[in-house]
Amino acid sequence: MKGQELKDLQAPLKEAYRQDPERAVVTLRVQGELGEGIACRVDTGRALVEAGLHPATGGDGSQACSGDMLLEALAACAGVTLRAVATAFDVEVRGGRVIAEGDLDFRGTLGVAKDCPVGFSAIRLRFEIDSDADREILEKIITVTERYCVVLQTLRNPPGVVATLN
Repeated sequence: MKGQELKDLQAPLKEAYRQDPERAVVTLRVQGELGEGIACRVDTGRALVEAGLHPATGGDGSQACSGDMLLEALAACAGVTLRAVATAFDVEVRGGRVIAEGDLDFRGTLGVAKDCPVGFSAIRLRFEIDSDADREILEKIITVTERYCVVLQTLRNPPGVVATLN
C-alpha cells in the first residue's frame, strides 16, 4: 500500500470521527477459558498472527489488531496466574473465564484530535470462576492473581521503553 492509498482509506474515517467523536470510541473484548491444569486458552483466531490495522483505522478485519493482542496477553496471563494461585491454595477450579476489555478512542491514533490520547483509556479485567470455594477465598485468589500477573503488573507499573533504529 502506498502512502496516498492509506490517506484515501483513512480520510472518510477521520472526517466521520471529527463529525461524531463517539463513533471513534471502540471497546475491544477478549476472553480466555480456564483450561486443565495451569493453563488458559485464548482464541487469537490465527495460528500465525499477522497484525494489521483495526477496521476503525481502515483495516479490513482480516489481520489481528495489536490492541486485541494486548488484551489477549492480559487475559491469558491472568488466567494462568489464577490457575497457579488456586492450585497453590489447594482450591479446585473446574473452569471459568477471564474477560479483558479495553476502550480506545481512535481519534488519537489517527491524529484527528491532538488532545485525544493514543492508547487505551480504560481496561477492565473480569473473572468468572466455576468453583465450590466460598467468595472470600475466591476474592483472595483474585487479589494474589493481580499481584503476580506479569502483564497486569506491567500495565499498572509501566517500565521505561526505549525505541531504537538499527
